[in-house]
Amino acid sequence: MSSSKSKLGLPVWRQPDGEPVSCMEKIKVLNENLEEIGELAQDALEDAILMGCDEAQVREVLQRLMDELTNPYAKRESS
Repeated sequence: MSSSKSKLGLPVWRQPDGEPVSCMEKIKVLNENLEEIGELAQDALEDAILMGCDEAQVREVLQRLMDELTNPYAKRESS
C-alpha cells in the first residue's frame, strides 16, 4: 500500500471570499479529513484492481462520486 500522505500536498484552505482559513483547529480537521479520504480512495482503487477491475473505470467512478457531492448548507433559491 502507498503512503498516507497525498502526493498533491495539503492545500491552503480558503474561505468563500478567498481569504485563508486562519483557525489552526479547523485546518487540522480539514487536513485530517483530506488524508482519510485519500487513504480510503487509494484502498478502493487497489481493491478494485486486485479484483480485476479496469483502473480507468474505477478512477472515473471515484471522480464522479466527488463531482456528485452536494452542499447541504447552500442557500436555497425560493421559487
